[in-house]
Amino acid sequence: MAIESVGGATASLEIASLRLAKGQQEQDGQAAIELLESASDSAAPSSDPSRGNNINTFA
Repeated sequence: MAIESVGGATASLEIASLRLAKGQQEQDGQAAIELLESASDSAAPSSDPSRGNNINTFA
């Protein structure tokens, strides 16, 4: 009887651990999506059309 209850407790702890890990993965995934979405926002074009046309090639 004691062996069965230890096994049940171990299984319960394992399930709880898996649920916590799943929740953490979902939070990480949501954070990654938010980061990608924020990075896709492009900067507003400059009012000066010649800006950025000259590239300094000397280091």
